[in-house]
Amino acid sequence: MLANLTGMGVLLICLFVSYSKMLLTIEQLYWLSSITAGTGLLSFILQHLLTRPLEKSISRITQQTKKIAEGDFHTEVPSIGPLEYKILAQQFNEMSHKLKESFDHLYSSESARRELIANVSHDLRTPLASIQSFVEALEDDVIEDKETFQRYLHTIRLETRRLGGLIHDLFELSSMEAKAEIFDPQPYHTDELLISTLESFSLHLKEKQLKIEIEMPDRLPAALMMPAQIKRVLSNLLQNAIQYSPTGGKITLSASEQDDSFLKISVTDKGEGIDGADISRIFERFYRADKSRSKSSGGSGLGLAIAKSIVELHGGEIGVHSSKGTGSCFWFTLPIYASGKTSAGQPHSSSRNTKL
Repeated sequence: MLANLTGMGVLLICLFVSYSKMLLTIEQLYWLSSITAGTGLLSFILQHLLTRPLEKSISRITQQTKKIAEGDFHTEVPSIGPLEYKILAQQFNEMSHKLKESFDHLYSSESARRELIANVSHDLRTPLASIQSFVEALEDDVIEDKETFQRYLHTIRLETRRLGGLIHDLFELSSMEAKAEIFDPQPYHTDELLISTLESFSLHLKEKQLKIEIEMPDRLPAALMMPAQIKRVLSNLLQNAIQYSPTGGKITLSASEQDDSFLKISVTDKGEGIDGADISRIFERFYRADKSRSKSSGGSGLGLAIAKSIVELHGGEIGVHSSKGTGSCFWFTLPIYASGKTSAGQPHSSSRNTKL
């Protein structure tokens, strides 16, 4: 309604709305609200149904994480559920396995370190205690017999040599591991090295009445080596074979080409053999398969560890085939000198299947 300045009405506008249309609009709002509420409820239910398995899966990983934090690596997270979770579970299990391997390695390394320290302490303390006791006896002038006096001096000399040998082996092994020595391999006639090394043990072989059988071709190719170091490897293997072979037994020294790239040298004895549980650790420093015999034999317990370092430094491998009661076969490989395939020295009388 419009009015003029005097307040009199000039224009009147009236709007008419159908009552039925008003009712229809209210009904539409009601249904729209109902649909909205139903959709929200359905969305909540669907979300719960879809996320519940994932929540359970994440809960499993959370529980496994707590177990890992407590040091339990044995339980695995099951790879069930959505694809994304399966991938996550697999990666989590792989991580758990790697952590377990790392902890096992650390534990093994720590155990080996403690064992190494114990063995070094024992091997140093034993000769020192022996030397001290004999020296004290000599200082107290309680030894009147000249023969006993000389025997005591001889024992002191042997223990001093043993102690010096142990210190020398430790120093040599440390030098090789630190690569402090100059490594300069040269082509060398392998058969000459084998025979010369074997001849140095002739007296020990006679003492135990051992037979040596040599198995190798008339000609062997030259190998790249530092002769003094490889002779030490072979000497260590021969010394062990002689030590653990029964009196009157047989030792076999063999050499052959492997795939035209390597020479394989083996020393086989018919001794007591090595238990399967000890084979994997036989080349560790101070590890003794037979502690009762090895500690009384006078060895440093470093021979095989040094041999392994020398062979690996030359680019070869070293290993052993053995079982309890059947003897042992220690072997190592050396790279063949490429230009020496056809020349390896003159054939010698102890060529194939020869007995010394």
